[in-house]
This record gives sequence, structure tokens and C-alpha cells, in this order.
Amino acid sequence: MGCGRVGSTLARSLEDRNHTVSIIDSDPESFRRLGPGFNGDKVTGYGFDQEVLEKSGIRRADAFAAVSSGDNSNIIAARVARETFGIQNVVARIYDPGRAEVYQRLGITTVATVKWTADQVLRRLLPANAEPDYRDPSGTIRLDHLGVPEAWIGQRTIHLQEQTRSRIAWIDRLGEGILPDRESVLQEGDMMHLVMREENAAHAYATLEKGPEES
Repeated sequence: MGCGRVGSTLARSLEDRNHTVSIIDSDPESFRRLGPGFNGDKVTGYGFDQEVLEKSGIRRADAFAAVSSGDNSNIIAARVARETFGIQNVVARIYDPGRAEVYQRLGITTVATVKWTADQVLRRLLPANAEPDYRDPSGTIRLDHLGVPEAWIGQRTIHLQEQTRSRIAWIDRLGEGILPDRESVLQEGDMMHLVMREENAAHAYATLEKGPEES
């Protein structure tokens, strides 16, 4: 639901991945954002209206995304999709972070737009390692995205993990994601996604800056 910039991009991305998509918007002019190559259904109406949802094929749907510009519309539509039509995979875009937390507890996955944007900007303003890419809800575990320091190039990933007390979730290398094993070696240009305990972050970054110790 919602054919603004987010909804139209999401619809095209899903179709590019060979999914069948229906998109709902109260303004038929908004469908122009989809471009001529979009093959899905375009339904004019409100996404919290059960008849509109029926027309869009919700009874055959595996998932529902409410990404209009209104929090109330997204919340109501998400609840109707989940509670009336039994769609388990429901996501709602919510601008108010407080509301997002409430609906998250009700089992509706929410994307708090303002908080997400603020976090992304914050990460780019602050020095490296000040803010992680992700922190779990308890604040215990963090995920950091960083390049391999020069001193660690050529070292085995297992050595970096042992010495920093972290885990490499995956490595971005030449446009591909790589899951490291015990024999993997770090290369120039690698981007690591490190998982660590929050309390251990200072040690991990100090070790990365210092360089590897001899085994």
C-alpha cells in the first residue's frame, strides 16, 4: 500500500526478483512512478479498505507492506492485513518511533523512518566505531561495518576474530558477500561486518588499530 517513492521502488524491486506484486494507492496518478515496465496490478483505493484489499488479491498474498505517507493509514492497513486476512509477513512504515515500538510488540514489523534516518546520519557524522550499523534491542550486541586495516591484510580471519574477541559475520569482497571459514585470509579492499559485545568494542578497535600479535 502506497505508491510514493518508497512504495514504487519496493514494487519494482520485488518484481525484478520475480515476485507478483499488487500496489494500492488512493491517487491513480501516483502509479506513473512505476514506469511502463511494471506488470503488476494497480488498484486505486485505500489499503485499509477490505474490498480494496480483496480486489488487490490479498487472499493470495504471502506478504503485505504498508508504506503510505500516513502513520494511521499504515497502522490500520497492517492490522487489517494481519488480523482479518491472516497475513503473517506484514511490515508498516511508521514515522513516530514511539508508535513503532508499540506495534512492534503487537507482532507487526515496523520501520521507524525518522529514527532510521537519524541513525544513518549519526553514523556518518561521528568518528569511526562511535556508532555501529546495528545494535540489538537489549543493547548488548552490535554489528559494525569497516574496512580491513592495512596491518591485518594477509592475516587469517580466525586470528582477527580471536584477538579482537569478535566474529566476522560476512565479508564484502569485489561486490560479493563471503562467509569466512578457518582458512580464509583477509585481502586488501575487504569490508568486514563484525559482530561483538558492546562492552568489548573498545578492545576490538584498539586491537584492530594495533595490528595482529604473533601466534
